[in-house]
Amino acid sequence: MNTQPLSSDPYAELGVDPDATPEDVRKAYFAMVRTAGPEKDPARFKRIRAAYEQLSDPGRRFETDLLRFQPWTPLLGAWQDEAAADWQAEVLRAARSLSDLDRRHFREDCKEVTL
Repeated sequence: MNTQPLSSDPYAELGVDPDATPEDVRKAYFAMVRTAGPEKDPARFKRIRAAYEQLSDPGRRFETDLLRFQPWTPLLGAWQDEAAADWQAEVLRAARSLSDLDRRHFREDCKEVTL
């Protein structure tokens, strides 16, 4: 298993868009290897190689796309200012309060079971 830490965004590491085809990813990888080969810049080459391995495998690319951070755009369209960030934080706080994610006292609800 590869233990090399990956860039936070393998697409940015290779310089391709998230909707790039596998052929585009391959071309970008070979172009990056020409500029930062293992002899020229070993650390950067390892990052580039790890990003390529992550994006070249369809299963790993799917997982990357699912876990990749994408900023949440507000539902109100052009409302892009500080108030939008506050509104988004309020929505997330409300969702957390309605779920079990924010509970800290699980033992209060659990009773000892004796058989």
